[in-house]
Amino acid sequence: MTAVAARAREWTTSVPLLAALVLAVVWGSHAGDAVLVALVPLLAGAVFAAVHHAEVVAHRIGEPFGSLLLAVAVTVIEVGLIVMLMTSDKDTSTLARDTVFAAVMICLNGIVGLVLLVAALKHHLATFNPEGTGAALATVITLAAITLVLPRFATSHPGPEFTAAQLAFAAVASLVLYGMFVFTQTVRHREFFLPEDRDGDGIDDVHEVSDRDVRWSLGLLVVALVSVVGLAKIESAGIERAVSAAGLPQAVVGVVIALLVLAPESIAAVKAAARDQVQTGLNLAYGSAMASIGLTIPAIAVASIWLDGPLTLGLTEMQIVLLTMTVFVSILTVVPGRSKPLQGGLHLVLFAAFAFLSIQP
Repeated sequence: MTAVAARAREWTTSVPLLAALVLAVVWGSHAGDAVLVALVPLLAGAVFAAVHHAEVVAHRIGEPFGSLLLAVAVTVIEVGLIVMLMTSDKDTSTLARDTVFAAVMICLNGIVGLVLLVAALKHHLATFNPEGTGAALATVITLAAITLVLPRFATSHPGPEFTAAQLAFAAVASLVLYGMFVFTQTVRHREFFLPEDRDGDGIDDVHEVSDRDVRWSLGLLVVALVSVVGLAKIESAGIERAVSAAGLPQAVVGVVIALLVLAPESIAAVKAAARDQVQTGLNLAYGSAMASIGLTIPAIAVASIWLDGPLTLGLTEMQIVLLTMTVFVSILTVVPGRSKPLQGGLHLVLFAAFAFLSIQP
């Protein structure tokens, strides 16, 4: 084991354990602002440690199972954060919508834009399989339309909300679509989602991780995920106060959550792009967007049974415009199966527009 690998193992082991210990100490107490600020690095470290251990397991099982595992791990964090924050006394009726929409925009524009730009600049063209990537994009579009756009136009309930029956249908449809895609990606047409292993450090490394390391990482992954959710619940009051004190819209809370949980995913995708494994980067991006909708909405639908207050899922007019622009640009990007730096720049500009308009709507 190299010195770098040894140091990585040390901090990814100690941080989740330390986070769990701190969580047990401060849970149920009224932490002051100084304590909340001190917990931020620990929370961020637990997030990175969780994704590291998911990557260890993913490295063992190979693609596309690795990307799928990373997406599910990130979504578990996201769902936990949303549910925990929705238990606060403040109005959180739009928190789930804003967080899921932010995750979609970060994945489809931020991560995809970075992957394409880095790969195209470093390797002249970013090449990928349009059949697999197109299937992933189509699934994301369908999920977003059913769960985020249709509530805006449904008439059975006043406002951009689903009735209980409509929410149940959207939840079941989301799970069915996600399950169909996972079956396609991992069983039926797995070859459409495999990267080209040009430099010998991709899917050929699946056996370099021992079974003992995999079991160890699985255990620490669970500890890290529990710690992240718990610490986020403690931090929720501080996040909301900071957003209010800055005079920012409440939707920024959802953006902060999405940025937090997707930051490690973004790094992993960009690293893959730098190795000219664009397909892996796109698998991570579209898989995370898909899981953010296909797993979060059903979880929120179940949680709404005991959560008080309305659940607003319908996007605003401005959000629908941004989503529509993203859909058109994404289709034009995916169809050729290869991309120049321009396509990456287009997606990043759309992401910048989303971020700016979230602060200045």
